[in-house]
Amino acid sequence: MAKYVFVTGGVTSSLGKGIVSASVGKLLQARGLKVAIQKFDPYINVDPDTLNPYEHGECYVTDDGAVTDLDLGHYERFLNTPTSQKNNVTTGRIYQTVIQNERKGLYNGKTVQIIPHITDEIKRRMMALEKEGYDIIITELGGTVGDIESLPYVESVRQIRNELGPKNAIVIHLTLIPFLSAAKELKTKPTQHSVKELQKNGVQPDMLICRTEYELNDEIKDKLARFCNVDRKSVIEAMDADTIYDVPNQMNKQEVDDIILTKFEINNTVEPDLSKWEVFTDKVLNPTHEVNIGLIGKYVELQDAYKSIHESFIHAGAVNDCKVNIVTIHSESIEGEDAATFVKDLDGILVAPGFGKRGIEGKIDAIKYVRENNIPFFGICLGMQMAAIEFARNVIGYKNANSIEIDEKTDHPVISLMEAQKQKINLGGTMRLGSYPCKLMEQSLCSNIYNQSVIEERHRHRYEFNNDYLDEFSRNGFASTGVHEQTGLVEILELKNHPWFIGVQFHPELKSTVENPHPLFVDFVKNAMLYRANGNASTIKEKVSTYS
Repeated sequence: MAKYVFVTGGVTSSLGKGIVSASVGKLLQARGLKVAIQKFDPYINVDPDTLNPYEHGECYVTDDGAVTDLDLGHYERFLNTPTSQKNNVTTGRIYQTVIQNERKGLYNGKTVQIIPHITDEIKRRMMALEKEGYDIIITELGGTVGDIESLPYVESVRQIRNELGPKNAIVIHLTLIPFLSAAKELKTKPTQHSVKELQKNGVQPDMLICRTEYELNDEIKDKLARFCNVDRKSVIEAMDADTIYDVPNQMNKQEVDDIILTKFEINNTVEPDLSKWEVFTDKVLNPTHEVNIGLIGKYVELQDAYKSIHESFIHAGAVNDCKVNIVTIHSESIEGEDAATFVKDLDGILVAPGFGKRGIEGKIDAIKYVRENNIPFFGICLGMQMAAIEFARNVIGYKNANSIEIDEKTDHPVISLMEAQKQKINLGGTMRLGSYPCKLMEQSLCSNIYNQSVIEERHRHRYEFNNDYLDEFSRNGFASTGVHEQTGLVEILELKNHPWFIGVQFHPELKSTVENPHPLFVDFVKNAMLYRANGNASTIKEKVSTYS
């Protein structure tokens, strides 16, 4: 039988339950255990697919086409293990299933209630991964303890703990110890109240992980243990880290994995070897080189909107012993201005994915400049599509070329819908989601980067390159070097006679992990370093994002 670790959060949101869950999972995985992590989100949306990035940040996509919470990206990046539909559940999905069951008569005419019907469905999904042979299943509960929408999940945890016993199910409570600058002291009262809220609902945490800006002295730890009914050793300090990838190292030093294994009475594990992880972390924190990469998009002020792209640059930077400074550029700010002002001093440009019309012309203007000035360019999804539109307009000569997403009446729809998509109504129905194979052209730049002929990459998009223009693009030097053979859909465009100009329809950032940095990001950073070394760019630290 699998052992269960439940991670809850208190005091405030955005404390980093996903990072804590991934870090605990990494430590237990390093002990030789098979670990899975799942996220239960309390919002009523069926999934985050139709949510604005300002609401929920990035949508993460799994191999099997699930559109999920961004924390699943952390799980994959830390554990180097793919997630799936089963790893992310929302209240909307829970209620949808229960209502469908009620309509089918599966409850034999009984009144459908939160308890037992909703909680039973939550419990069923919480334990669904057990049959896949995992030793440890970590379940992160979204939201903050005390939220109305979280109550059914807390109740479900209470029931599971009661059914399985304390040796098979434990609760880790992530909380905040705020520092009051006026009083110059750390305060434990918010944590005490947060734990009491859990206890009021019948759940006693087994471990406290305390986010703090300053070290917790023995007096504070003793106080937390006493008032929160937790053993002293299970009060864990979580100091703000310079990089999220140092969190497993911090937890390892406080023997978090040992404490969990002791509670579970698991003895037959190996000693954790985090030497490779520590080498990676050291490269992240102490790089020899640096480059400035412009990230152009319409949500750049929101770090979580492009979370996987930021993390992929960290992975690629470590491989190249290089710090990648992300210079965020709002695409709307370029419109009506000289694009050179924004991009001429950068070592490379990535035009981000997205949907909608806002900021499109700014992206196109920036792409024109980097194409003409041999600055390394990387376009992802919408970024590739904008590169195609720019090329059609300014090289081939179709001045009003566009995507039908932006202009349905354009004379030259170089980006369009597949015929099979045009009759679908629901937004999600027209989406191409999940992992698809891509055949690479021999001797192309991408075939050399990947060092293989067929790749698998994840997708989340609605519009495609219009193959009616494929031959004309190729004749003018912008070739399709990667295709989905079954449909003939263009997956990759490469510009000839340019040092590094690649657009991809898929999302390579979704497959980059600490152990396997994505080759496209690695090579892009490498070429940005070469561009910088040749004296083509300058340092512009005042524009560099503070994100790390």
